Amino acid sequence: MKEALSQVINEAIEQLKSDGFLPTDITPVIQVDQTRDKSHGDLATNVAMTLAKPAGKKPRDIAAALVAALPDSELIEKVDIAGPGFINFFLRQGASAAVVNTILQQGAAFGTNNSAAGSKVQVEFVSANPTGPLHVGHGRGGAVGDSLCRLLSATGWDVTKEFYYNDAGQQINNLATSVQARLKGLAPGDKGWPEDGYAGEYINDVATAYMAGETIDAEDKHVTGAADVDNLDAIREFAVACLRREQDLDLKAFGVNFDVYYLESSLYSEGKVDAAVQTLIDNGHTYEQDGALWLKTTDFGDDKDRVMRKQDGGYTYFVPDVAYHLNKWQRGFSRVVNEQGADHHSTITRVRAGLQALDAGIPAGWPDYVLHQMVLVMRGGEEVKLSKRAGSYVTLRDLIDEVGMDATRYFLVARSPNSQLTFDIDLAISQSNENPVYYIQYAHARICSVFRKLEETGGTWDEQAPHALDLLVEEHEKLLLKRLAAYPEMVSRAADSLEPHLIANYLQELARDFHSWYNAHKTLVDDETLRNARLALSRAVKQVIANGLQLLGVSAPQAM
Repeated sequence: MKEALSQVINEAIEQLKSDGFLPTDITPVIQVDQTRDKSHGDLATNVAMTLAKPAGKKPRDIAAALVAALPDSELIEKVDIAGPGFINFFLRQGASAAVVNTILQQGAAFGTNNSAAGSKVQVEFVSANPTGPLHVGHGRGGAVGDSLCRLLSATGWDVTKEFYYNDAGQQINNLATSVQARLKGLAPGDKGWPEDGYAGEYINDVATAYMAGETIDAEDKHVTGAADVDNLDAIREFAVACLRREQDLDLKAFGVNFDVYYLESSLYSEGKVDAAVQTLIDNGHTYEQDGALWLKTTDFGDDKDRVMRKQDGGYTYFVPDVAYHLNKWQRGFSRVVNEQGADHHSTITRVRAGLQALDAGIPAGWPDYVLHQMVLVMRGGEEVKLSKRAGSYVTLRDLIDEVGMDATRYFLVARSPNSQLTFDIDLAISQSNENPVYYIQYAHARICSVFRKLEETGGTWDEQAPHALDLLVEEHEKLLLKRLAAYPEMVSRAADSLEPHLIANYLQELARDFHSWYNAHKTLVDDETLRNARLALSRAVKQVIANGLQLLGVSAPQAM
């Protein structure tokens, strides 16, 4: 609808150019938006105001000329000029209802577009250290990241989903020594237990499997427990593989899959970290001080320079990130989106500075980041802090087992990532209108039940047949039609701004509009023509709900 109206406006502008009212060299940017108040029309444009300065005319004068020059259109019932020069369009009822036929024709493709034209984008998300079960923060990253991938795919991007395994560094050493301590009969708190050891019960599970000689089948390797208490390297390799397998199983239970699994250890074994550091040195962006190697990050917007190589010869944690992102760039990803926890905020400036200092042609501000805040889990009005298995946090598997995959995914993606999220378990499992995912899924199931009832009573409905959509004149129906027409724009907006929660919010509003209409007006009325029109509207709502839930990785049940 917006595209069609934009074309009508453009024809009026071209006419005014031909008449000499507007300069011929003006290239207008026509923006058509939904109005917030239906008394102001259905759609509005500010194009008269954007043309005022280059045309040297008053916005309202341009608006009046544009309205007069508008070609006849079956879309438009009335046009008003408001304020400093807004043009408000009131659409004909038939024009508003045309979206129903569009939805029925396009089906699962409704709302998608090819604006990115197959451009490549890599999205990295979750990227948990393989030192324990996934926690709810990882789950939020998984829900947001996977929905981002679905949104980008829906708008024409060629998406690669990547998981970066931090399988090197001090945390991995802490994991190995924790398992070794368990193998030696120690428990957390005992004398000799590692100072930074992991205390969860899963450490004991790993130790038991290692001594039993269990074989772990991870994504890219097969590791068998050596049953040697003193072989720390073997313990480390087995523990990492064991926890990687557990994380993979949790993610699959969460409906999240990846195209690429990239190991931090490979950056060292293949010399990529050393090569990146040498390039920074060769480019003159480093210096030695106090026995350490420093990067001049202040040259690229940081508040102070940062240590790259410590006095003991080890690299600081942002250095492998620079090497890793250089590798992403070299793999041809001109766009990269990193979905990570808010604790990564401090690394953004120094990683970007390191990439600029490589002088590899990487644009400033690359890559994009989406950072999510922490998740607070509540039950019975109290915070849930511990999982018996993890020992110190609530695991993603805990939530999936308790409330199901659909509710877990929806709740974790339903708020802006930069807002702290409270996950109310009691609400997530309730079958009530207060539970947003239940409310949305129930709308879909409710429509399915209408069609089942139609079939049970011997009725038929032809999706391809023309329907008298001009009969959809009730206020509830007008609201539904307007809401349905807004869906494609909402998909584009959510993808462009990397905000999948916008889809969750939209679905809540659509479900609310549908339930209000359903409760106020009977669908299976005696009048066959009106019945078929309302069935068409119902089917369109059902399709858009299914399309939106698919973008969030949530199912659209046929019955509840």
